[in-house]
Amino acid sequence: MERSRNDTWVGLFVLIGAAAILFLALQSANLLSLNLQPSYSVVAKFDNIGGLKRQAAVKSAGVVVGRVESIGFDDKSFQARVTLALDTRYAFPKDSSLKILTSGLLGEQYIGVEAGADERNLAAGDTITSTQSAVVLENLIGQFLYNKAADAGNARATPPKK
Repeated sequence: MERSRNDTWVGLFVLIGAAAILFLALQSANLLSLNLQPSYSVVAKFDNIGGLKRQAAVKSAGVVVGRVESIGFDDKSFQARVTLALDTRYAFPKDSSLKILTSGLLGEQYIGVEAGADERNLAAGDTITSTQSAVVLENLIGQFLYNKAADAGNARATPPKK
């Protein structure tokens, strides 16, 4: 009887530990969000979202003010349509701008909000038009290599000075 009771307590402890590890893994991978704050949704359109993912952070001045709710493609404007869920305790002017930024050199991407100066604030369903797309590292490297090749070609085409 005593051994059975100890086995039950050990089993319960192992289950709680496994549930805690699963919770932490899902939380760190942004697959689980337990935000109980009320929020409002706004839409932003980007030319290129890079590696932005659903549940990515929306930050202003380094503070998380919301999350990416959904990502889709607008086949009329051929842009990425990103829906953001911003906490209602944070109000941003209507002329605020959004940028897709990266945490560190190769870290995960998030959306940065730069507040504007308009007296009216964003409301649910508004569309933000002032956006800056993600900087794609492959494009930068390709541009650099193209410029270097063009410089080398120009150097060969010019006759040496005497």
